Amino acid sequence: MGMELENGQAQFQDMEGVNFTDSQLVDFIRGFLSSVSLGNTDGYNQLVGVIHHRERLSPDEVALLVTCLKALCGAVSFIDNALHESLLAGIFKMSLWDYGPNVMDALVELITSLAVSSGKYVDSCLDMLVNNFMPPHYYKDLLKKPHGLIRKDEVFSRVHTALKDISDLVPLAPLRLEQIVVNKMQRVFFKESLTSVYVENMLRLEKGSLSEFVGRKILTALVDKLLDLDVEIGWDDILQDDFSKGIFEIELEDDDEITDDINEDSIELPSELSRKSLTGNVIAETLDSLIVLTFEHLESCERDGRLNEVFEILLLSFQRTVLTAYKSKFAQFVIFYACALDPEVCGARFAVTLADMFISCNDPPLTRMSAVSYLASYLSRGKFLSTSLVTTILKRLVDWCLEYGKSQHVDLNPKAHKVFYSGCQAIMYVLCFRMRSILEIPRLKSQLLLMPIGPILTHRLGPLKVCLPSIVEEFLRKANDANLFTPSETFIFNGLLESEYSKTFGGMERLDMFFPFDPCLLKRCDRYLRPYFVYWSMVRPSYDEEEDDNEGSSDEDVAEVFPDRIEENLMDDEAMARSYDDREFDLDEFDSALNKMSITPRNSIQYRRDSVQMPSRILPSTSPGSWW
Repeated sequence: MGMELENGQAQFQDMEGVNFTDSQLVDFIRGFLSSVSLGNTDGYNQLVGVIHHRERLSPDEVALLVTCLKALCGAVSFIDNALHESLLAGIFKMSLWDYGPNVMDALVELITSLAVSSGKYVDSCLDMLVNNFMPPHYYKDLLKKPHGLIRKDEVFSRVHTALKDISDLVPLAPLRLEQIVVNKMQRVFFKESLTSVYVENMLRLEKGSLSEFVGRKILTALVDKLLDLDVEIGWDDILQDDFSKGIFEIELEDDDEITDDINEDSIELPSELSRKSLTGNVIAETLDSLIVLTFEHLESCERDGRLNEVFEILLLSFQRTVLTAYKSKFAQFVIFYACALDPEVCGARFAVTLADMFISCNDPPLTRMSAVSYLASYLSRGKFLSTSLVTTILKRLVDWCLEYGKSQHVDLNPKAHKVFYSGCQAIMYVLCFRMRSILEIPRLKSQLLLMPIGPILTHRLGPLKVCLPSIVEEFLRKANDANLFTPSETFIFNGLLESEYSKTFGGMERLDMFFPFDPCLLKRCDRYLRPYFVYWSMVRPSYDEEEDDNEGSSDEDVAEVFPDRIEENLMDDEAMARSYDDREFDLDEFDSALNKMSITPRNSIQYRRDSVQMPSRILPSTSPGSWW
């Protein structure tokens, strides 16, 4: 073989001394290809030797390679996948990352010509181009330097142009492309920097001209992969539960990274619950990088006016995989961030969808419990959500719990009525975070006071005894201060996080302790989420101060957390109607708006609001027993 390469190089060098036209060069290469079937392989082997050459190329060798690649473009019809297997193998193994612009251009032109010439080469050509989504391993450090970034742009621009050209000329190419991209993704998730480069290319495809063909499958596959990585990070890697502390006492707020909009009196945490526990965790760092890339992609979609389209894909993916995953820790923040970028459409749609799923009787109890866990955490943590929306969704939960209670004439049973208990706990949890902001708006305050929360919580099923003690305790303190609800029975919890009853209704999945939008422990993700996030320290009352001065309200604190609610009490009715936050959130109007935007109304997808008959208006009664 060494002698053949030397002879081949000599013959090609002799060829360079002659001024061949382009057509003559093509004829020259065609002759090499055709001679193989006649048993003469000398010229063909010389050609293969040039293509297979992997050592550092001299300028003359580069020129020879470019010449051969260009000539092959005109001879693709003479290439046979059986006779010229070694030549094709050499071409498909070439990496754009190894060459300069001239070779890259010639190689991309050849790959495109091969794909268009015959359907049997389409998969191999697409596979070769997608292989270039990932740089060679020795490029890992180079990607951090200017010349490495330049090379990355040179490669990616050519790869995506070629994919677009092939897809335009070969009708089935987009379908094959999405399958190749998704299948290869399963094998590349091992190095953070290189994995991020692959996902960057995936998202570039989703955003580009091929989006309508491959975007849905790529986004869905990406969410699935984020969830796979999420599951790889066990809870043991993050914290060890301290059951002597309440749920509100173990919230993460890293004082070193607190931003200006968060109160300085952040909660001290046990050392186990810290980002430090994930430091050095390769999977966690990879997941962090990929979610940040997805966040930035969502920002780009929002700027381009296509966020609603992308959100529909994310929502269906969430319902199919994330919602049913066992205590997902991080993947769900992708849809949270999408909602934050468009609160009025995406943000409201997510809340309404979760409420529909909980109220629907068509889903298994665990699915409904998971949905209401997500809903409670979302309504509590989403700083971007209007108080009007929160109050509307809260009323739906209260109405359902009331109707359920009317049909039950039995005593406490955590296992049999776990969906009911999960709804009650969600109501109390949301009010721990949102009660103060609701009471700040007169109209919403009236709605809250009219809700039959007391009769629900004092039902013979005993939700106050079954739900998490720490949530019940915090809710009762807030409700008592607001004159919203005071139980006739005294409850003593001794600061316990959980109880035997809550363990029973939570089941093996411990959905009683599932708060999916608790503060994110991934450092880079957290920086994106903080401006849109409500931390407990931002809304928690200072009971010591309130005992000293009951009239010392925390209006200023609420205004800092929800700045669109400043001076609400001083606004007249007309002005309040113009306020986004105080505007009545109407579910039917919301469905109508979705129709106008060509978005499938929520009621026609999977869940219907009318699956449980709700009373049009519920008036309070002086006797709790009359509710049942």
